[in-house]
Amino acid sequence: MSGPAISINNVSKRYRKQVALDGVSLEVAPGERVALLGHNGAGKTTLLKLVLGLTPSDAGEITVLGAPPGSAAARRAYAYLPENVAFHKLLTGREQIAMLARLKGESAQRAAESLERVGLGDAMDRRIGTYSKGMRQRLGLAQLIIGQPQIVILDEPTSGLDPISREMFYSIVVELAEAGAAVIHSSHALTELEARTDRIAILRNGKLVADDQLAQLQINANLPIRLRVQAGLESADSIAERLGGARINGQAVELICQPGEKIARLAQVTSLGESVRDIDVIPPSLEDVYRHYCGPDATLEKAP
Repeated sequence: MSGPAISINNVSKRYRKQVALDGVSLEVAPGERVALLGHNGAGKTTLLKLVLGLTPSDAGEITVLGAPPGSAAARRAYAYLPENVAFHKLLTGREQIAMLARLKGESAQRAAESLERVGLGDAMDRRIGTYSKGMRQRLGLAQLIIGQPQIVILDEPTSGLDPISREMFYSIVVELAEAGAAVIHSSHALTELEARTDRIAILRNGKLVADDQLAQLQINANLPIRLRVQAGLESADSIAERLGGARINGQAVELICQPGEKIARLAQVTSLGESVRDIDVIPPSLEDVYRHYCGPDATLEKAP
């Protein structure tokens, strides 16, 4: 299709006196992965519910593949994975995914293949009621890859997944995006998202306060850069004194500079010659950018 897969135009939503969303506009192109970030209560889940057609907006317009959210055309395109997936406990994993496969026009064999893909091959004939939370979340991953979805909505989907399962999850998301799916991924686990998304959208108190690639957001925020200098023939204390940095251990010095000062500071470091063994240039992280746009007290969740 031409144009965005998901179009959100000046959308607002209020629950009684509380404003959940205030004039939010956002587009997601086919094959694009957008990370939707924000503190608890910022409006992330409300926005996803609007895109899914689970609740109507009070103002503005949303289209999914050119159709209204929740319409028959939109429902055929969706794949949705929330933080806490719910399945019928008495069904087996195979029965659950086979039922979904039939609804999507896929074969029972395709259901078994998806379960193998997410590491549930040995457990597919066990009842879901015996699954751990991580296994239920992987069952949710299996349903994502049924039916070639064009719209993928992920709301804290890696909760309960171990590190290996998280890597598998992100490889599946890459495959879906490469096949043309538009992906919106809401998460607090910023460290794991940093290199796994195409664009960052940040909500704060119901307003969209940032929407761009991470590199551009780093530039816009004008956050300081860290230079970590590894001492060579000269002691770290001596280098710290000469450069005005802070010694962070016995062999390294950290310098803080603004983006426009980086080249000049690098020239100072390299002028020391063999006194310096190595230099690491550390740009602002996604966590730094998030704190800039959401405030210093914004809550972050570390990926385990």
